[in-house]
Amino acid sequence: MAKGGRKIRIFSALEVANICGVVNQTTINWIRNGHLKAFTTPGGQYRIYAKDLATFLNNRGMGDSSEALQVLLENSAWDTFLIVAREDISNNIMEGIENILPDFSVYQAHNLFDAGKKAIQEKPSYLLLDTGIPGLDIPEFINSMNEDPAFGKPKIFLLTKSGYQELVNAYPGNLVFNLPFDYKKLENAIFNQEGKYSRAGTA
Repeated sequence: MAKGGRKIRIFSALEVANICGVVNQTTINWIRNGHLKAFTTPGGQYRIYAKDLATFLNNRGMGDSSEALQVLLENSAWDTFLIVAREDISNNIMEGIENILPDFSVYQAHNLFDAGKKAIQEKPSYLLLDTGIPGLDIPEFINSMNEDPAFGKPKIFLLTKSGYQELVNAYPGNLVFNLPFDYKKLENAIFNQEGKYSRAGTA
């Protein structure tokens, strides 16, 4: 488990815009003008801590937006990421994933039994599935995660050492990664696709 299991919420500029009822550029202007505290990812994207957003909303007297933020935080399980992969692969990519998701709690499971236990315990927002795990039935695994609320219904990404295009064709609803792992692609999938991969629908 990464980061000591912290549960710290982090927002993209677009998420802040949706909370505040403004366009994305307005949020960026607030940041650039020093009104809203933010930091940048290695990819150059703005990120805002929940406490800094709450301070900004209170200072601006944006009561409705503050209430929306509170609802998001109370119902948030968006800051967890589960890697379900063979141990050598998981250990190799975990640090890189932690680096691009600094405020996510990142967990590992090296077999299907542990994957089920971790998913029930942590209800991850996102799950990276190594398609080479022994005994894995990919459609069955995806259906189980999607249909049983006990697992948190994570967004599932697929990881393969070979057969990349075949997986892309077979599972068009699941983003596919191959090795060497593309961390920028993962960051874009989570934060920069205008809600395509965000549980909130507001990425």
